[in-house]
Amino acid sequence: MNNWHKKNVTKEQIEPLCKKYNLSQLEASVLVRRGITEGNEILYYLEEDLRFQHAPFYFSGMEDAVERIIQAKEEGEKVLIFGDSDVDGVTSTAILYEQFVRMGLDVQWRLPLADDAYGLSMQAVEEFAAADGTLIITVDCGISNNKEIQRANELGIDVIITDHHNPPEELPEAIIIIDPKMQDSGYPFVHISGAAVAYKLVSALRFAESDFYNAEICIMNITPPDSTQTSQTAQDSQKYQIDCLKIKNQVKIKELHESIIPGKTSIYDLKLPYFLQGQVIYVWDSRETKAILRDIFGSGVEFNLIDFRDEASKIMPSLKSKSSAQLASLSLIAKYNQEEKNAICSLYNLYVSYSRKINASKYPQNQKIEENELQLVGLAALADIMPMKNENRLFVKAAISSIKKSGPRKGLAELFTKLKINRELLTSTDLSWTLIPALNAAGRMGKSNLSLQLLISENARERENLAEEIFSLNEKRKDLVSSAMFKIQDKAAQSISEYNGKLCLVIDESINKGVTGILAARLMQDANIPAIAVTYSDDICVGSMRSCRGIIATDFLSRFGDFFINYGGHDFAAGFSFQKEKTEEFISIAKKLSAEYILEEENKIIEVDAEIPPVFLTPEAFHLLDLMEPFGMENPELIFMTSGFSLCDAQIVGKKEPQHLKLSFDGGKYKIPAIYWSQAERLRKDISIGKKYDILYAMGRNCFNGMVTNQLIIKDCLPNNLN
Repeated sequence: MNNWHKKNVTKEQIEPLCKKYNLSQLEASVLVRRGITEGNEILYYLEEDLRFQHAPFYFSGMEDAVERIIQAKEEGEKVLIFGDSDVDGVTSTAILYEQFVRMGLDVQWRLPLADDAYGLSMQAVEEFAAADGTLIITVDCGISNNKEIQRANELGIDVIITDHHNPPEELPEAIIIIDPKMQDSGYPFVHISGAAVAYKLVSALRFAESDFYNAEICIMNITPPDSTQTSQTAQDSQKYQIDCLKIKNQVKIKELHESIIPGKTSIYDLKLPYFLQGQVIYVWDSRETKAILRDIFGSGVEFNLIDFRDEASKIMPSLKSKSSAQLASLSLIAKYNQEEKNAICSLYNLYVSYSRKINASKYPQNQKIEENELQLVGLAALADIMPMKNENRLFVKAAISSIKKSGPRKGLAELFTKLKINRELLTSTDLSWTLIPALNAAGRMGKSNLSLQLLISENARERENLAEEIFSLNEKRKDLVSSAMFKIQDKAAQSISEYNGKLCLVIDESINKGVTGILAARLMQDANIPAIAVTYSDDICVGSMRSCRGIIATDFLSRFGDFFINYGGHDFAAGFSFQKEKTEEFISIAKKLSAEYILEEENKIIEVDAEIPPVFLTPEAFHLLDLMEPFGMENPELIFMTSGFSLCDAQIVGKKEPQHLKLSFDGGKYKIPAIYWSQAERLRKDISIGKKYDILYAMGRNCFNGMVTNQLIIKDCLPNNLN
């Protein structure tokens, strides 16, 4: 137990969360140990409602992108969607392509195939120009394609970049860039996938069809003096607080807050008249507000007020009798965000919900469309290893919920059948280990078009054939990875000392270009240091880097200067290409850089989320899985410990080879089943029925013959000192 570590948490830390969010002490202690204590973080663990996602028009370039696409539709322009070959790129392309087809645009798509390099290519630009194309939209790529976009500009083609990769110092000269990692993107959460960016764009395009698009409105609330405050001054006892917000496309664009004392504050000394000039003003109770305004400013000043309570209660009848002061206590958002606990913020949140409900009733077909898109967005978040926090949790929850309730969307359904995935118990881990690798296989084998065609084809027979072909490619991909790992493992091990013990680097012509990323990831995991795998064909070297221990992959590659043909990626995963004749120079620079950087200390401590006594390990405890799912980057699986757990049964199991232990522990009221992988040899050596053990484990669920049971997945098992 030397490396098992459970952080101390106090009653003072846990109880406020239990009380405020109706959590059990076990649930609250897990959140506290993981540092999830702020309401705006807890929200994404407790809620699934998509209204908590961020509005697409937070992106500073979103309105311009929508207008340019609408213009392309109206003028009958030819539009090209250019994506990437991985799951994120394919799903991004599918989301945007299907929306453009629904809109009636003259649209085509293109992805990198075979030996094509990552990102927008000169060939694609020039061929599209020759076909009289005028608008290219990149998805999951483009932010590093300076030369290609410059060429597009020369040929009279506008380019809209939608991407999520780290932007370079010198940005491409596209007409619009939508990338959450841009410093001035305006978007409140930077770690979303390329498919999520595409989804935001199509959501904005659908919103543009509604009456709310580009309608600037103002909401106003007046708070009268608080007569209950005994410590206030005479002046404060007369003070009215006026709060105003201007909203456009569901986003706050301006706000004003002023205090007014009737008879002492002149309207001409306020900013209020200029702020409200020409505005339609929404207030919660127009009759009451008009009376207050007359008291403050007299009868000579007129305000154009709309009673928002009357409008909102038409679709939310329970609000009819509520005052503006009561809205904050009813607001779910205010429950999680202290700053939202005032009437003006509650009115804003209510207006956003109101506009969404109106649009949902007017365009009911959009709900199913959005469900299908979110299945892809959820997959992309997992495939591109996005952190499982903030709205990424909503996306993955929505994807899994939709698949369970309505079934997988077209394309995914055929792969689910082929891969024999049980959708009833579907988790993020299932998607990451089964569906995503298969969907990715086509791109890795140079045939990304197959995965895209699978997702967008309207022909069921074609989709079945494509699913079969993708399944076969995935099996081939597995063989390529296995043979490549066997061939390069000695070379990889030797390289570590050559790169100062801080980098594992392999260059080998026999590596298939499509599996360099997988190999780099395997090498990184094995050595626990950054790793690079490079292959080449003809005159071009192509490589992938996977990083860890505080080294940012794109920063590392940026230090090569203008060495690469192109490069790009994320903090811990990146790709690049360069001229084969520069191989020795590449090696030399990599050695020099590896000597300069400092790796973060390796952490072998296992963080324990909670210690659960045997008697408290009940079926209810497994509800923690539902709270903390989806698991992934920055939200690893839950790890628990239980001390003095009595082993009441043990069997050796395994389909091909009997090498696993199926265990059962006695919790008193309940017998708890467990699986201990690859530890069969320990039975009757240091694991025996009737003895007590201290165990480290994850929670899981097992389905056998249609019956679902809770089980523990043992990570470590040690004899209890009291045996």
